[in-house]
Order: sequence, then C-alpha cells, then structure tokens
Amino acid sequence: MSEAGHGLGPEHGGPQNKRIALLISVLALVLAFSETLGKGAQTMALSQNIEASNLWSFFQAKTIRMTVLRTAVEGTEIELQQINLPRTKEAIEQRIAAWRKTAERYDSEPETGEGRKELAARAKAAEGKRDRALAAYHHYELASAAVQIGIVLASAAIITGIAALVWIAAGLGVGGIVFCAIGFFAPTAVHLF
Repeated sequence: MSEAGHGLGPEHGGPQNKRIALLISVLALVLAFSETLGKGAQTMALSQNIEASNLWSFFQAKTIRMTVLRTAVEGTEIELQQINLPRTKEAIEQRIAAWRKTAERYDSEPETGEGRKELAARAKAAEGKRDRALAAYHHYELASAAVQIGIVLASAAIITGIAALVWIAAGLGVGGIVFCAIGFFAPTAVHLF
C-alpha cells in the first residue's frame, strides 16, 4: 500500500485538513477561554460563599447578644419594681436604658453596616453573587465539554475523512461559544440543571 493510502501522501496537508486544523485551533481557543472563565467563576463562588457564611455567623452573634441584653432588661425591670431607694432605682433605670440602646444598635447600625439588618442584607448580597458565579461556572463547564468533544471529533475527521464529524465539531464549537456567552453575560437566564 502506498503512503497516499495511509494519509501521508499529498492530501495529508490538503486544504480540507488545513481547514480542520484551523477549526481545532479555534476550538482550542474557545476551550482556553471557557476554562479560564470557569475557574474564575468557581473561585468567585467559593469566595462569596465564605463571605456569606461569615456574615451570617456575625448576624447570629449579634442576635445572641441582643437577646441576652433584652432578657437582662426584662429581668431587671421586674426586680426594679421591688426597689424603693430612689438613687438605686435611677441607676438601674440608666443601666436598662443603656442596655436597650445597645440592643437597638445590635439590631441596626447603618453607620458601620454591622447591625443585624445590615448584616442580613450584606449576606444576601453575597449569596446572590455566589449564585450568579455558580450559574456562570456551570455554563463554562458545559462550554468546555462541548468544545472538548468538538476537538476530538474534528481530530477524528482528519483521520477518517468523514465530513459529518467536521460539521458536528463546528456545531459543538458554536454551542461552546453560546454557553460561554451565557455564562459571561446572563448566567442566571438559562437553567439546564
């Protein structure tokens, strides 16, 4: 059998194979983008998950402190009814007022953003960023899978000469580009899983 029969003859570097090689190069470029963007999205999702978890822990700590102070106020108010000494009663009332003010500050502290209400809003915002990053990550993963399969099929087309594999590879490449675009521009618009 001649070298031409093994794909090593003149048609080895023919125009069809050059086009397929160009397709493989484009698919590899799309793969590089989807993998890079996917890793970035995955890192962002992990970071925002940690941020949300930390904020919810801080929220719980503030809730516990606020509850302890409110309980102390209630108990002390009951004891205050039995005290007849005016100076002692006034000192206890001042302490109760300070506790109430601190409990209110634990509930809402817009100046620092560390009141319960502000912490809950920040935690929900971090969860939203996390969810968006996870949705983007899933789209980038789908893009990577489509493009990888496209590269394999395009490579097989060079060996087998089956033109349909090139068209399928190109279609998978377009699908990969579409999933990258969805992941980048509107990751929450399409839900596949």
